[in-house]
Amino acid sequence: MVQRPPSAAVLVLHGGRETGTEPPPPGLLNLPGTRMRPFVRALGRAARTAGTGAGPASASASSAGPALGSSAGPAFATGAGSGVLVRQVRYGHRGWNGDRADPFHDAVAALDALRDEAGDGLPVVLLGHSMGARAALRAAGHPLVRGVVGLAPWCPPGDPVTQLADRDVVLVHSNRDRLTSPQASQSLTARARRAGARTCMITVRGGDHAMIRRAPAWHRVTTALVLGLLGSGSLPAPVGAALALPATAEATEGTLDLDLDLGAGAGPAGRPPTAVPPRR
Repeated sequence: MVQRPPSAAVLVLHGGRETGTEPPPPGLLNLPGTRMRPFVRALGRAARTAGTGAGPASASASSAGPALGSSAGPAFATGAGSGVLVRQVRYGHRGWNGDRADPFHDAVAALDALRDEAGDGLPVVLLGHSMGARAALRAAGHPLVRGVVGLAPWCPPGDPVTQLADRDVVLVHSNRDRLTSPQASQSLTARARRAGARTCMITVRGGDHAMIRRAPAWHRVTTALVLGLLGSGSLPAPVGAALALPATAEATEGTLDLDLDLGAGAGPAGRPPTAVPPRR
């Protein structure tokens, strides 16, 4: 079958440690990477259901070409139409490592590799968890990036936000997270909105940092958000309204409750009953 270039892409960035210069362990031993596999599978299923023919792949951040050593799928989606490419970023080091910000540089290298493969017009959403969400937020200034979905993100108060201007940013955080701060996530959405970003925060009541509690809800809302921001699905209407808030809006105005505001509507294909049209 003839391989076709993707119409859009998702780069998945897993969590890590505050410090750690050793490389992550391989395969399933890399627990933060393993934690993101259900999200990759959910995105692939939803994209196929939407007729996009997505195939997950794994990206080497140091590779300028197709994924190295990947058995998860082709570098380009295949099928009758162009698809959504879902790719996981490999880190060179386990930790953020202070000013080195190693995962940020890995993310930028992976984005550069995508641009070499698919051209300058490929829209990309960065999906990150914890440290990976911090890397995604920092790398969002790359020309390919359309938006960021951050799960239980690590948002130190001094991190920059100017690179998020003209980007869609949705942070999803449990109110019971004890490793990263939901209050810091909420603060970042307000700071980023003032810097020109379109932002929203979704609170998952009763969840946890590892996204094990209420796992199906995490998977459903994440899939809806990612495909909605790419224009391959529809965003839940409350999320679209939050993203449209003015720069002067308070942080609480752009904060939604998964159960009270979105209910069960954030479906697996990103097409909730009450939705706004796909974003372009």
